[in-house]
Amino acid sequence: MLRVDLNCDLGEGAGHDAALMPLITSANIACGAHAGDEATMRATVALAQRHGVAIGAHPGFADRENFGRRERSVSPSEVHQLVYEQVRQLQLIVRGAGARVSHVKLHGALYNLAAREPRLAQAAVEAIYEVDPRLVMFGLAGSQLIAAGDACGVAVASEVFADRTYQADGSLTPRSRPDALITDPSGAVVQVLRMVREGKVRATDGTDVAISTDTICLHGDGAQPVEFARRLRQELTTAGIEIKAFGA
Repeated sequence: MLRVDLNCDLGEGAGHDAALMPLITSANIACGAHAGDEATMRATVALAQRHGVAIGAHPGFADRENFGRRERSVSPSEVHQLVYEQVRQLQLIVRGAGARVSHVKLHGALYNLAAREPRLAQAAVEAIYEVDPRLVMFGLAGSQLIAAGDACGVAVASEVFADRTYQADGSLTPRSRPDALITDPSGAVVQVLRMVREGKVRATDGTDVAISTDTICLHGDGAQPVEFARRLRQELTTAGIEIKAFGA
């Protein structure tokens, strides 16, 4: 049976966390940099525990004005510090709640930079390993993040996006472009089912790109995220695809 994880970025103030949590299997919790604070982290951790959802850290640039989505020039040491400190902060909160952090997914511009730049990807992976070598890293399928995890012995989960379009090299279409997002829910569902069942995604230039799918990202700040999460979960189940947290 085919199997896939559904993850969502939460604790970011979008207001849908309570409705989304029962529909996903992994929660990526903002660690106080691009969004969130200690109180939201504690609340989101408690919500994940209540629904049996895997808890993950979601570190990003400390840039609330741009929601961590504006790229900046950073060194590997800066990336290491950003990731280490934020993951460690959430880990302490989660341990205090009697649970454990299972995975890490970088946020926004930090995610995209590390997906392209080998030195930044390695710095992020090394920081994750230092916090806890058992942590799984969620990274863009086929990216430098996946390669760095494999090289450093960190478990990785190849991530795909339900509502984002792809380029011929397997990268995500930049958000600055008008065709970056899939706004039609039916189209997003079709893309996801093909990625899971066929291991392919149609790029914006019309070519098919091979892709691995371990976990699917649902954006908690997208248009009607709860309705789309419910529909996608139902479509996957109807297609005979098991929905379960990665590694569970």
